[in-house]
Parts: sequence; structure tokens; C-alpha cells
Amino acid sequence: MAETITTISPNTNKPVVERKGLTDGELKDLTARSAKAFQSFKKTTLAGRKAIVKRALELITAKEDVLAKEITEQMGRPIAYTGKEVSTAVMRGEYLSKISEEALADTPGETQEGFNRYIRKVPLGVVLVLFPWNYPYLTLINSIVPAILSGNSVILKPSPQTPTVAEHITSAFNEAGLPKDVMQYFHCGDFSQIEKLVKAPEIQLVCFTGSVPGGLAVQKAASDSVSKRVGLELGGKDPAYIRSDVDLAWAAEEIVDGAIFNSGQSCCSIERVYVDEKVHDDFVKELQMVLAGYKLGNPFDKTTHVGPVVSKRSAETIKSHIQDAVSKGAVDATPKNSTFDSPPPDGNYVAPTLLTGVNHSMTVMTEETFGPVIPVMKVSSDAEAIALMNDCQFGLTASIWSKDVAKANELADDVEAGTVFVNRCDYPAPDLAWVGWKDSGKGQTLSKFGFDQFSKLKSYHIKNCPK
Repeated sequence: MAETITTISPNTNKPVVERKGLTDGELKDLTARSAKAFQSFKKTTLAGRKAIVKRALELITAKEDVLAKEITEQMGRPIAYTGKEVSTAVMRGEYLSKISEEALADTPGETQEGFNRYIRKVPLGVVLVLFPWNYPYLTLINSIVPAILSGNSVILKPSPQTPTVAEHITSAFNEAGLPKDVMQYFHCGDFSQIEKLVKAPEIQLVCFTGSVPGGLAVQKAASDSVSKRVGLELGGKDPAYIRSDVDLAWAAEEIVDGAIFNSGQSCCSIERVYVDEKVHDDFVKELQMVLAGYKLGNPFDKTTHVGPVVSKRSAETIKSHIQDAVSKGAVDATPKNSTFDSPPPDGNYVAPTLLTGVNHSMTVMTEETFGPVIPVMKVSSDAEAIALMNDCQFGLTASIWSKDVAKANELADDVEAGTVFVNRCDYPAPDLAWVGWKDSGKGQTLSKFGFDQFSKLKSYHIKNCPK
């Protein structure tokens, strides 16, 4: 019997969306239809696929306001920012489409008279995309655009928190001319069904974005197949290092935004801040001044900066990290802010919190918090800062803030992360590979390298007939 999946509003803790899952029989039929659709779609031209993607992105843009409102309702990000996710996702898709001819082009072999040798990138088959609630359109575009442009069929499984995203995306691509069953979706809240789909022989690649335990479960489910690929985009505990020469007021604005935007619910949010001891106290004062101007509140209020976190469980986890730090000697240095003291009563609200006196004995400095918390630690040198930045199981992004860009760039060489920013943070540029080191994942999305996992190499070795 199919399960019922209910989406609870983070703002009111009341149901806002209800969807039906699939029976095991329907799930099996889903993969069979996707595999059949692939057999014809793989023969279409790249030009034809690009035309479909272009039109689909136009249709998504036309619905930006509707999609933005649903994101706010379902996962709680303030309405002032949700439209930007949709428009950024579209721009990202346009960029990936623009570079697809180069990314998917044949690679010629050595020139030799009488021979023609080349390497071709050919599609895999059925791609399963398991995508999260925190940035549903952005993370989905990372996979579906290169998957479709490479000639694959795709099955989407949205988070139960943002179920309508898969529906809107599939509708847009179908209306844009994508052949029947090349893109399908299903709703599911039970991992046992996901496990069955991952194990299905038709599935050739699983793209998962989410937690480390979730990624390990997907990887384990796929492990009995030699050919099945798994791409994982997992958690982060991203550090920032503030050198003594930086403009403190400017850096404070950037750090607060990088840590608090989306209520800190981003894999690449700043979750640890290391500050040169010579400017530590002054920098904390600047952070306090910035935080004092933030507004925590109803996400449908256009003046709200920070909305609720996604669930009661998430709120409890974040608060436990704060409590653990304070119990071990950290200081709650959060400035007075009336909106922090009196949030709306029914939602999962966690006030942005500034902690000083933290160290690596505290959970808030070692485990992913995924909330609006800024823990600040003094360091005495560049060497100490880099050592502490690398003292972590995660390696998604890191940032170094300094007027001496050359020195910051030099320090970046020693940082163990897939992306290192200098004087910027929390921005996956589409022309750079988005890749996690350590427990932050494997495989990559974005850039020309983001196409690699969606195709396999086939070498052609052709000799002219001698007679």
C-alpha cells in the first residue's frame, strides 16, 4: 500500500502539502518506463536537447513568483530571498547548457595516416536524483541539466519537505518537449523504497545531496553493482579565517551573511570563524553591530532576514550545540535584538547566536550545526588558523579574509577543502567544480567537469580498409 507523505510548515507546524507515494509495483514500472524512454532519447542530438533545456528554463522563469512562495511555505526561507534561488538556478542551467558542446565533445586521438581514433562520451542510462529541501532548485539543476544534455533519462525524488519542486520541474521539461517518461518523479518518505530503487538494475547513477548518514546508506545500497555510480554531495563544517589586516566592518557583514543566510541551513554556510587575536575583540564588536540589525520573524514578511529552521528536531539539535558550548566555557555574545527575544510563537525559530571563547572540545566546532550560529575562536598565527581549519571530518568550502590577496591565495594551497574562497564565501560559481573533500562527498557538479559523471567513455579505433 502506498504511503501518505505530509509536509509540515516550519513557520506554523501545520500541514501544508500532502502527497501519495508509490506501491512497490508502481515503482518498478517507473524504472522500466524510464529505461525504455532512454533507448530512444539517447539517439537525439545535443542541439535538440539544448533546445528543450532552454525552453524549460524559460517556463521555470515565468513561474518564479509561484515557485518562490512555495519554497517559503514549505521550508521557511524568507520570501525576500526565495525568488533569487529560482533565478539563480535558471542562470546556472543556462551556463551549463552553454558549455555542454565543449564538455561533451569527442576527444581526438593521435593523428596517424590510415586511422581515425577518438574518445566519445556516451550517456549512462537511467539517473536517479535524490535532492534536498534546503536549496531544492539549485541542487536539482546541478544534476538534471547535465544529465539531460548528456542524453540520459532521469527519475527525481524530492525531499518530503519540498515535494512540489519535482512536479514543477518535470512539468516544465515535459511542456518544453522532453519525450514521454524521460523525466519522471515519485514521492517517498521511507528509505526502504529508495533502497529498492537504488538497487534496481535499470539505475546507472545515483546523485544524492544530503547528510553523511544518508549518503552512506545510498552508497551501501548501490554497492552490490559494479557499474552503478554514486555521486554524493554531503555536509560541511566550513571555516572562515579573519586575518588582522582585513577591513573588520566589511568582513563582519560578509561573515554574518555567510553564516546566517537561510538560517544557516546550507552545506557551505560558515560554521566556524577563526580570528587573529590582535583584532578578535574588535571583530566581535563588529559582528554584534551587524546582528543587531537583523530581523528574525515570519518568512512571508518581506523585511524578515531570518526565518524558522526546517523542523523541531533541527531546532533541538542547534540549541543542543549552543548549550554544549556554553556548558564548556563559551560565552553567548549575541547582541540585544527584540526580534530574537520574541519570535512568532508556533514556528521552529532559533535566534541567530554569536558565541565566543569556543574551542574544538565543543560540538559546535566539530559537528555540522546547520543553523544560525556563529562560533568565533582566537588564533595566534596563520599556521594555527590553517591547522584548525583542517581539523575536521568535512572539506567542502573554506574562506580566508585579507587585504593581502597574494598571501591569502598562498595560504589557500594548504586548506583541505574542495573550494577555497578569498574575501568571499557561500557561492558555488557555475564555472568551477563543486566538489567535496573528506566526508563532504565524492564526484562533482558544475563546470565542464560536472558533466563527467553523467556519461561513460567509449573509444573508437577505426582503420581504413586496406583493400
